[in-house]
Amino acid sequence: MGGCVVAELDAPARREAGDGLTWRATLGPHVGCTVLEQNVLELAPGGAAPRSTGEREEVLFVLSGRGGLRLGGAEHALEPESGAYLAPGETYELRNPGHEPLRLVAVSIPDPAPPDVATGERAVVRRVADQAAEEATAQREFRIVADPASGLRSATHFVGYIPTARAPDHMHHYDEVIYVLEGEGAMHMNGETTPLRGGSCIHLPARTVHCLENAGSDVMKVVAVFRPAGSPAAAYYPDGTPAHAGAPSE
Repeated sequence: MGGCVVAELDAPARREAGDGLTWRATLGPHVGCTVLEQNVLELAPGGAAPRSTGEREEVLFVLSGRGGLRLGGAEHALEPESGAYLAPGETYELRNPGHEPLRLVAVSIPDPAPPDVATGERAVVRRVADQAAEEATAQREFRIVADPASGLRSATHFVGYIPTARAPDHMHHYDEVIYVLEGEGAMHMNGETTPLRGGSCIHLPARTVHCLENAGSDVMKVVAVFRPAGSPAAAYYPDGTPAHAGAPSE
C-alpha cells in the first residue's frame, strides 16, 4: 500500500533570499515518496537562481512563463511545454528576464543509475511538440520528454493525454510521480477515490492497482516521471496480464 494525492497549493511555499525563487515540496519523503522527489518552482520576473543537482539526476518541465537555463557556459531557452535534463554533479542557473513568473515542475532522483548505463546522445532541453505521440492503454497517448535515449539514465519523463473514457484498473512495475496540468477527474487507489484538478500531485508506488480517471469533457493532461525507465504503455491488469500491446509479458 502507499501512494497519495497532494494539492500543490497545500504545500508550504519556501523562498531563498535574494534570487526570487519560490518552491513547494509537493512529493518526497515527508509523504512516503523516496524513489523520486517532486517540487514546484516559481521564479519571479527578473530573477536568477543558481541550483545544483549534487549526486542526483533532475528533470524540469515548464508550466508557464519563459526564461533560460545556463549550463556549462551555454544558454538554453525555456518555454511552456519544454523539459530539461540535468545530470549528477551539475551546477546551473535558472533565469527569468520576462515580465511573468516562470513556473516549473522539478523531479529529482536521489539514487540515480551509475554513469556507465548506456544512453543516447544527451539533450539538455526538448520541446514536447517535437516528440512523437505514442499509444497507451484505453486510447491514451503520451509523448516522451526525456529517457535513456536522450541521456536520462534512471527514469522516463513524459506528458500523458487521458481521454474521458475510464481505463480498467491496472498497475505498473515502476514508481511514478505525476502532476496534473489540465482537466478534472479522480484517482482511484487503495480503495479510495480522490478528486483531481490542475495542480494535483500524485505519488503512485510500483504495483499499486489504480485508475486515473478523466471526469471532464476535455482531454486531461499530465506530466510524469517514473523509475526505472521504460514505456508508459507498460501497464498490467491486477492478474499480471498486459493491459496494452506495448507491455511485455511478465
